[in-house]
Amino acid sequence: MTLETDATSLAATAAPQRPLSARERFERIYRILRDRICLLDYAPGSHLSEEELAQEFQISRTPVRRVLARLEFEGLVQSVHGVGTIVTDVDIEELQQVYHLRLELALLVGKLSPIPRTADDLDRIRALIARCDSEMLNPDQRAFLRLNMDFFYELTAMTGNQPLREISERLYFQVARVVLKMMPQLGLVEEFTAFRREMEEVLAAAEIGDWESIGHIRRAHISMSFRRMMRHAGEVNIAT
Repeated sequence: MTLETDATSLAATAAPQRPLSARERFERIYRILRDRICLLDYAPGSHLSEEELAQEFQISRTPVRRVLARLEFEGLVQSVHGVGTIVTDVDIEELQQVYHLRLELALLVGKLSPIPRTADDLDRIRALIARCDSEMLNPDQRAFLRLNMDFFYELTAMTGNQPLREISERLYFQVARVVLKMMPQLGLVEEFTAFRREMEEVLAAAEIGDWESIGHIRRAHISMSFRRMMRHAGEVNIAT
Protein backbone atom coordinates (compact mmCIF):
# COMPACT_ATOMS: atom_id res chain seq x y z
CA MET A 1 0.00 0.00 0.00
CA THR A 2 1.69 3.18 -1.19
CA LEU A 3 0.56 6.51 0.16
CA GLU A 4 -0.19 9.27 -2.33
CA THR A 5 1.41 12.66 -1.80
CA ASP A 6 -0.50 15.21 -3.85
CA ALA A 7 -3.91 16.21 -5.06
CA THR A 8 -3.02 15.28 -8.64
CA SER A 9 -2.44 11.69 -7.58
CA LEU A 10 -5.75 11.76 -5.76
CA ALA A 11 -7.61 12.90 -8.86
CA ALA A 12 -5.77 10.48 -11.14
CA THR A 13 -6.50 7.55 -8.87
CA ALA A 14 -10.15 8.41 -8.60
CA ALA A 15 -10.73 9.20 -12.30
CA PRO A 16 -11.39 5.71 -13.70
CA GLN A 17 -13.40 4.62 -10.67
CA ARG A 18 -16.77 5.54 -9.23
CA PRO A 19 -16.98 8.97 -7.57
CA LEU A 20 -15.50 8.97 -4.10
CA SER A 21 -17.82 9.23 -1.15
CA ALA A 22 -17.28 12.06 1.33
CA ARG A 23 -15.76 9.56 3.76
CA GLU A 24 -13.38 8.13 1.17
CA ARG A 25 -12.25 11.59 0.09
CA PHE A 26 -11.69 12.54 3.72
CA GLU A 27 -9.53 9.45 4.30
CA ARG A 28 -7.45 10.04 1.18
CA ILE A 29 -6.80 13.70 1.92
CA TYR A 30 -5.96 12.78 5.51
CA ARG A 31 -3.43 10.19 4.31
CA ILE A 32 -1.90 12.60 1.81
CA LEU A 33 -1.35 15.27 4.47
CA ARG A 34 -0.10 12.74 7.00
CA ASP A 35 2.33 11.44 4.39
CA ARG A 36 3.64 14.93 3.70
CA ILE A 37 4.22 15.53 7.41
CA CYS A 38 6.03 12.22 7.87
CA LEU A 39 8.20 12.77 4.79
CA LEU A 40 9.01 16.29 6.04
CA ASP A 41 7.41 17.96 3.03
CA TYR A 42 5.72 19.89 5.82
CA ALA A 43 8.57 20.44 8.25
CA PRO A 44 7.94 21.02 11.97
CA GLY A 45 6.75 24.58 12.43
CA SER A 46 5.15 24.78 8.97
CA HIS A 47 1.82 26.59 8.75
CA LEU A 48 -1.02 24.69 7.06
CA SER A 49 -3.55 27.03 5.49
CA GLU A 50 -7.15 25.82 5.40
CA GLU A 51 -7.84 28.06 2.43
CA GLU A 52 -4.86 26.83 0.40
CA LEU A 53 -5.61 23.18 1.14
CA ALA A 54 -9.26 23.65 0.20
CA GLN A 55 -8.18 25.16 -3.12
CA GLU A 56 -5.65 22.39 -3.76
CA PHE A 57 -8.12 19.57 -3.18
CA GLN A 58 -11.06 21.50 -4.65
CA ILE A 59 -13.24 21.11 -1.59
CA SER A 60 -14.75 23.44 0.98
CA ARG A 61 -12.89 24.42 4.14
CA THR A 62 -15.21 22.34 6.35
CA PRO A 63 -13.74 18.92 5.40
CA VAL A 64 -10.25 20.44 5.56
CA ARG A 65 -10.94 21.45 9.17
CA ARG A 66 -12.07 17.89 9.91
CA VAL A 67 -8.84 16.47 8.46
CA LEU A 68 -6.72 18.94 10.42
CA ALA A 69 -8.67 18.14 13.59
CA ARG A 70 -7.84 14.46 13.16
CA LEU A 71 -4.18 15.24 12.56
CA GLU A 72 -4.19 17.36 15.71
CA PHE A 73 -5.77 14.53 17.70
CA GLU A 74 -2.92 12.30 16.51
CA GLY A 75 -0.30 14.84 17.58
CA LEU A 76 0.95 15.75 14.11
CA VAL A 77 -0.32 19.34 14.07
CA GLN A 78 -1.40 21.90 16.64
CA SER A 79 -4.01 24.62 16.40
CA VAL A 80 -2.56 27.86 17.77
CA HIS A 81 -4.95 30.73 18.51
CA GLY A 82 -4.23 33.71 16.31
CA VAL A 83 -1.73 31.75 14.22
CA GLY A 84 -3.51 28.76 12.71
CA THR A 85 -2.51 25.13 12.29
CA ILE A 86 1.18 24.37 12.83
CA VAL A 87 3.04 21.11 12.21
CA THR A 88 4.37 19.81 15.51
CA ASP A 89 7.77 18.38 16.34
CA VAL A 90 8.51 15.26 18.41
CA ASP A 91 10.27 15.77 21.72
CA ILE A 92 12.56 13.28 23.42
CA GLU A 93 10.12 12.39 26.19
CA GLU A 94 7.30 11.78 23.72
CA LEU A 95 9.59 9.68 21.53
CA GLN A 96 10.55 7.49 24.46
CA GLN A 97 6.97 7.01 25.62
CA VAL A 98 5.72 6.13 22.14
CA TYR A 99 8.49 3.61 21.54
CA HIS A 100 7.97 1.96 24.91
CA LEU A 101 4.29 1.49 24.09
CA ARG A 102 5.07 0.25 20.58
CA LEU A 103 7.36 -2.39 22.09
CA GLU A 104 4.49 -3.83 24.11
CA LEU A 105 1.93 -3.61 21.32
CA ALA A 106 4.22 -5.42 18.87
CA LEU A 107 3.80 -8.67 20.77
CA LEU A 108 0.02 -8.48 20.45
CA VAL A 109 0.07 -8.67 16.65
CA GLY A 110 0.70 -12.40 16.85
CA LYS A 111 -1.75 -12.96 19.70
CA LEU A 112 -4.92 -10.98 18.97
CA SER A 113 -6.96 -12.37 16.08
CA PRO A 114 -4.01 -13.24 13.82
CA ILE A 115 -4.95 -13.47 10.15
CA PRO A 116 -3.23 -16.26 8.17
CA ARG A 117 -1.27 -14.94 5.21
CA THR A 118 -2.23 -16.00 1.70
CA ALA A 119 0.23 -16.71 -1.11
CA ASP A 120 -0.48 -13.21 -2.46
CA ASP A 121 0.24 -11.68 0.95
CA LEU A 122 3.60 -13.43 1.13
CA ASP A 123 4.41 -12.41 -2.43
CA ARG A 124 3.87 -8.76 -1.48
CA ILE A 125 6.45 -9.08 1.30
CA ARG A 126 8.87 -10.75 -1.12
CA ALA A 127 8.28 -7.86 -3.52
CA LEU A 128 9.11 -5.39 -0.74
CA ILE A 129 12.38 -7.23 -0.07
CA ALA A 130 13.21 -7.10 -3.79
CA ARG A 131 12.34 -3.41 -3.80
CA CYS A 132 14.65 -2.92 -0.83
CA ASP A 133 17.50 -4.59 -2.73
CA SER A 134 16.87 -2.28 -5.67
CA GLU A 135 16.69 0.85 -3.51
CA MET A 136 19.95 -0.05 -1.78
CA LEU A 137 21.78 0.33 -5.10
CA ASN A 138 21.03 4.06 -4.97
CA PRO A 139 19.89 4.75 -1.39
CA ASP A 140 17.39 7.53 -0.80
CA GLN A 141 15.99 8.32 2.63
CA ARG A 142 12.49 9.19 1.39
CA ALA A 143 12.37 5.91 -0.54
CA PHE A 144 13.44 4.13 2.65
CA LEU A 145 10.60 5.61 4.67
CA ARG A 146 8.04 4.83 1.95
CA LEU A 147 9.24 1.24 1.90
CA ASN A 148 9.05 1.13 5.68
CA MET A 149 5.49 2.48 5.56
CA ASP A 150 4.41 -0.16 3.05
CA PHE A 151 5.87 -2.95 5.18
CA PHE A 152 4.18 -1.50 8.26
CA TYR A 153 0.82 -1.87 6.52
CA GLU A 154 1.60 -5.50 5.73
CA LEU A 155 2.33 -6.07 9.42
CA THR A 156 -0.86 -4.44 10.68
CA ALA A 157 -2.86 -6.51 8.18
CA MET A 158 -1.74 -9.61 10.10
CA THR A 159 -4.16 -8.90 12.95
CA GLY A 160 -7.92 -8.69 12.78
CA ASN A 161 -8.07 -6.65 15.98
CA GLN A 162 -9.14 -3.24 14.70
CA PRO A 163 -8.36 -1.21 17.87
CA LEU A 164 -4.83 -2.65 17.87
CA ARG A 165 -4.39 -1.73 14.22
CA GLU A 166 -5.62 1.82 14.78
CA ILE A 167 -3.45 2.44 17.85
CA SER A 168 -0.39 0.92 16.18
CA GLU A 169 -0.89 3.10 13.11
CA ARG A 170 -1.30 6.26 15.14
CA LEU A 171 1.88 5.62 17.14
CA TYR A 172 3.88 4.65 14.06
CA PHE A 173 3.11 7.88 12.25
CA GLN A 174 3.74 9.98 15.35
CA VAL A 175 7.43 9.08 15.23
CA ALA A 176 8.08 8.02 11.61
CA ARG A 177 9.38 11.47 10.64
CA VAL A 178 12.06 11.27 13.34
CA VAL A 179 13.76 8.59 11.26
CA LEU A 180 14.22 11.05 8.39
CA LYS A 181 15.49 13.79 10.70
CA MET A 182 18.07 11.44 12.18
CA MET A 183 19.06 9.59 9.02
CA PRO A 184 22.42 11.40 8.59
CA GLN A 185 23.38 10.18 12.07
CA LEU A 186 21.84 6.71 11.75
CA GLY A 187 23.35 5.91 8.36
CA LEU A 188 21.06 5.17 5.42
CA VAL A 189 22.80 1.99 4.26
CA GLU A 190 22.85 0.62 7.80
CA GLU A 191 19.12 1.32 8.20
CA PHE A 192 18.31 -0.35 4.88
CA THR A 193 20.35 -3.39 5.92
CA ALA A 194 18.65 -3.72 9.31
CA PHE A 195 15.23 -3.22 7.76
CA ARG A 196 15.84 -5.86 5.10
CA ARG A 197 16.82 -8.32 7.81
CA GLU A 198 13.56 -7.62 9.64
CA MET A 199 11.49 -8.24 6.51
CA GLU A 200 13.30 -11.51 5.83
CA GLU A 201 12.73 -12.73 9.39
CA VAL A 202 9.04 -11.80 9.31
CA LEU A 203 8.61 -13.52 5.95
CA ALA A 204 10.25 -16.72 7.23
CA ALA A 205 7.92 -16.78 10.25
CA ALA A 206 4.84 -15.98 8.14
CA GLU A 207 5.63 -18.78 5.70
CA ILE A 208 5.25 -21.34 8.50
CA GLY A 209 2.40 -19.53 10.26
CA ASP A 210 4.36 -18.66 13.40
CA TRP A 211 2.44 -15.52 14.36
CA GLU A 212 3.85 -15.16 17.87
CA SER A 213 7.38 -15.17 16.47
CA ILE A 214 6.41 -12.29 14.19
CA GLY A 215 5.44 -10.28 17.26
CA HIS A 216 8.78 -11.01 18.92
CA ILE A 217 10.70 -10.22 15.73
CA ARG A 218 8.89 -6.93 15.38
CA ARG A 219 9.50 -6.05 19.03
CA ALA A 220 13.21 -6.80 18.74
CA HIS A 221 13.64 -4.58 15.69
CA ILE A 222 11.61 -1.72 17.20
CA SER A 223 13.85 -1.95 20.27
CA MET A 224 17.05 -1.87 18.20
CA SER A 225 15.77 1.04 16.12
CA PHE A 226 14.93 2.98 19.27
CA ARG A 227 18.35 2.32 20.79
CA ARG A 228 20.09 3.47 17.61
CA MET A 229 18.09 6.70 17.68
CA MET A 230 18.74 7.34 21.36
CA ARG A 231 22.46 6.86 20.79
CA HIS A 232 22.40 9.81 18.38
CA ALA A 233 19.60 11.88 19.93
CA GLY A 234 21.98 14.57 21.14
CA GLU A 235 23.38 15.09 17.64
CA VAL A 236 20.13 16.19 15.99
CA ASN A 237 17.60 18.91 16.72
CA ILE A 238 14.76 16.94 18.28
CA ALA A 239 12.54 19.17 20.37
CA THR A 240 13.20 19.12 24.10
